[in-house]
Amino acid sequence: MLRPIHALAAAAAALALLTACNSASTNGTSPGGLGNTPGATRGVTADSIKVGGIVSMTSASGYSKKDTDLGAKARYLRANAEGGVNGRTIDYIGAEDDGQDPGKNTAAARKLVQQEKVFAVSPMSSVTFSGADFLQREKVPTFGWGTLPSFCGPEYIYGFNGCLVPTPGGTINQTWPEGIARILGGAAGKSVAIIANDSDAGKFGVATFRQGFGSAGFTVSYAKASVPGTAVPSDWSAYVKEMLTSNGGKAPDAVVSVMQTPNNIGLFTALKRAGYRGVLTDPTDYDPGLLAKDATRQALDGVYVLLQFEPFESRSPAMARFKADIKAAAGGRNVPLNMHMMTGYMSADLFLSIAGKAGRNLTPETFQSAARTFSDTGTLVGDRAEPKGQKDSFGCGALVRLGDGAYEVAVPFACHQPIPFK
Repeated sequence: MLRPIHALAAAAAALALLTACNSASTNGTSPGGLGNTPGATRGVTADSIKVGGIVSMTSASGYSKKDTDLGAKARYLRANAEGGVNGRTIDYIGAEDDGQDPGKNTAAARKLVQQEKVFAVSPMSSVTFSGADFLQREKVPTFGWGTLPSFCGPEYIYGFNGCLVPTPGGTINQTWPEGIARILGGAAGKSVAIIANDSDAGKFGVATFRQGFGSAGFTVSYAKASVPGTAVPSDWSAYVKEMLTSNGGKAPDAVVSVMQTPNNIGLFTALKRAGYRGVLTDPTDYDPGLLAKDATRQALDGVYVLLQFEPFESRSPAMARFKADIKAAAGGRNVPLNMHMMTGYMSADLFLSIAGKAGRNLTPETFQSAARTFSDTGTLVGDRAEPKGQKDSFGCGALVRLGDGAYEVAVPFACHQPIPFK
């Protein structure tokens, strides 16, 4: 864990927390902010800001987002090396593991706020976010990958690349449909099948991408959130048969999976064995670590992966800095990069950017005031703006393709005009 404040600061923090608890119980002040007195705001002392995370380190399927924690640590380490935020270092206590379990997600949120007394939760990366209402109520700035509805609307919750699962009135990022159209030589006369897990995230994903691909000119021949979310199916034949006859008795031109790696490996392997030769694509399998096993590499060979950040293959100064920060956080080792690292890194980066704008008098209220007029440009996720990002995607992304044991950029990083979500 990244704990730059030691004995004296710990004693000061303890005194501040005791004062905060007493104030909250006696004067009716809001749980998140206890006034402008130095040290009176939860998680903020004279020289530190305490931050924690919630990450699915483990899951029933074996899928792990643990490197999200490393990505966040990398960004906070650099922030501290550069002097912190308005004179305060970041006391990053690491991430709680929710195991992709709703009950554990809520418990992790409560622990971070009620026991650890964090000012912010960044990153939050899971397929469940049952703790969102609690964090919003307690005025805890929270940052993560905006693939869940809770990142789209609540005042204190932010997607690092905006809202990716909008409600009516919001917009949809068109990077994926536009990228697949480019690969297929256009969308006219082309069809796609969209499949997801039977979960809230899966259902929202299907609704979103069904509209997105339809608006781009594709025929959506199949769109179901029907795969169990608790365990990877051992037999994919029913799903494969239904998809491969969905286009008027024929196979679709592309199969779009809105699922995680274990499911994608099973589905794509079954589709290939059934003779499918169309485009396979998903938003999760950009991870060089997946190439270590022959079976995994073969299952994902030829798959196009959606990214909502610059590919690691980019030679931009921002990407070079990201790679250097990850190496430093990993103790000087060159570790395989993956999208979970980017989730943690850019969640931390957005938090730091807004906190910097909030100034020395940091409270939940001053943080939100700064967020309401925040914007910057040229980041690894494109141009950012709040509160736009709590309703809309930032609209940028790329597609990479896995082939011959390596990733290559298939559609370069670019920003597309989003469409209204209905």
